[in-house]
Amino acid sequence: MIFAYLMALLRPSGEARATDDAWVLSFHAGERRALEEAYVGHVRAVVDEAKKLLRTADAETVAHEVFCRMLADASMRASFRGGNLGAWLRTITRRAAIDLLRKRRREEPAPDDDTWVTPDPARDDEERDAKRLVERFRAEILPEKYAPLFRARFLEQLPQREAADRLGMSRSTLAYQEARVRELLTTFLLTTSPKGES
Repeated sequence: MIFAYLMALLRPSGEARATDDAWVLSFHAGERRALEEAYVGHVRAVVDEAKKLLRTADAETVAHEVFCRMLADASMRASFRGGNLGAWLRTITRRAAIDLLRKRRREEPAPDDDTWVTPDPARDDEERDAKRLVERFRAEILPEKYAPLFRARFLEQLPQREAADRLGMSRSTLAYQEARVRELLTTFLLTTSPKGES
């Protein structure tokens, strides 16, 4: 462990390369080698910087957006003038995370409707039928590995990022699994009657 650490100190770091004029020019030009070095050398630090302000799924999203901008936006790359590339990327990431937090604060939740609704016996029957269908789907069709996702997204109706955090998975994995569950549920509902007859 100590040997690996000492060897790493002897190798030129991404920071040392970032001060090299030729490297900076290749970075500005968007050359693959320079962009790859920037990504590989700093992705963990960028995600960690975002995690200081955001939950894991959001932090990963912000980090992804920062690197996508770095790849696609020549004017962004041109704003790096040499020096500490990691500090520059972390600053951009911190600003992006703060922007996301500000955007979320501006979004106001829909007001609760406190109006009392008269009970409707037909609606009660529909709710019972729906609950039976959900239980049949969970028992007969839904693979066990998707049960926590089904509970979080379909029953508790958590937002994707909150469900991803709770389940300890990336939002892209959650979205893929959710699409699979949605397919299974749609097929089940289209081939099943509410009263339990198939």
